[in-house]
Amino acid sequence: MSVADLFMPLTFQHGPAMKNRFMLAPLTNLQSRADGVLSDDEFRWLTLRAEGGFGLVMTCAAHVQRVGQGFPGQLGAFGDEHLEGLTRLAAAIKAKGSIAALQMHHAGIRSPKDLVGQPVGPSDDPETGARGLTQAEVEQLREDFVAAALRAEAAGFDGVEIHGAHGYVLTQFLSAETNRREDRYGGSLENRARIIFEIIDGVRARCRPDFQLGLRLSPERFGLRLAEVREVAAEVLRRGKIDYLDMSLWDIAKQPKEEAFAEPLISYFTGLDRGAVRLGVAGKIMTAAQAAGALDAGCDYVLLGRAAILHHDYPEQVRRDPGFEPTALPVTADYLRREGLGPAFIGYMQTWPGFVAAEPEAAAAE
Repeated sequence: MSVADLFMPLTFQHGPAMKNRFMLAPLTNLQSRADGVLSDDEFRWLTLRAEGGFGLVMTCAAHVQRVGQGFPGQLGAFGDEHLEGLTRLAAAIKAKGSIAALQMHHAGIRSPKDLVGQPVGPSDDPETGARGLTQAEVEQLREDFVAAALRAEAAGFDGVEIHGAHGYVLTQFLSAETNRREDRYGGSLENRARIIFEIIDGVRARCRPDFQLGLRLSPERFGLRLAEVREVAAEVLRRGKIDYLDMSLWDIAKQPKEEAFAEPLISYFTGLDRGAVRLGVAGKIMTAAQAAGALDAGCDYVLLGRAAILHHDYPEQVRRDPGFEPTALPVTADYLRREGLGPAFIGYMQTWPGFVAAEPEAAAAE
């Protein structure tokens, strides 16, 4: 594939086509209001990426239950009080020519106690103090994911993505280490993955026919086994009810952590029969050549995180210059401010080693 192929449209089974192969990754940014209502800072961050040419702009993880909050300043999708902000956001993203998608999330046992009080998850967890959900509560969790999708639909989003990665609640159900249930949601891999398939079925059955649906999975860490995640991904693709599968690999060039697997991690998913479902990958994609390389490896699109933080108009930069590479790190807080990050997001990026240059010390008063 050449860099020019990154600008070929990409169709889906449902909803609008992406005008190019660049998707904004769902990025934690800490800049919505304490009650989950959209802030002006988050609005600016996301709409600026739509203006900059991303084919699909995805929100940060938006929690579907109040008790599922994972970090301060997280966008919410659990109540109708969020509808006004979400409606404003979806309209602005679409007005700038991008697909608008909301990512649905629940942190499970990773919810901080100071934010939610009593965290909950698939099973009691002594390390975090989380309480295991009853079966009725698991069913309510499933319903609240579907309700968040319906809320996103009402707000005008083109679709939603289910966050099943990075050790959050759906990953906790998938992992035999954190899921020690003995009911229909625990034990076998089929049971541990059941809630994911039920959410997919619920969204597809209850949202409009052209509503897009994606799923994010990660193949390693947090008690996951690569063979099991691959099996779940294969079954999701076989059923064909989602529009895109988003594999978060941390690094698209990495090898599996498990010694039994010798091929590049990405190959265990690009090699799956996916029918009409589109496959994307995220993980330290910084240059246009790396993005084109992901298409060469068998992906249909790429998700950009760090590169999109550094350049709100990354796709347009690449369109103008196929050899474009992001600005070198570290960058200043002022630089990030000009790229549309609010104070809370900049503060968060300052916790990433080597990303933000240290502020010069104020000159001593004479």
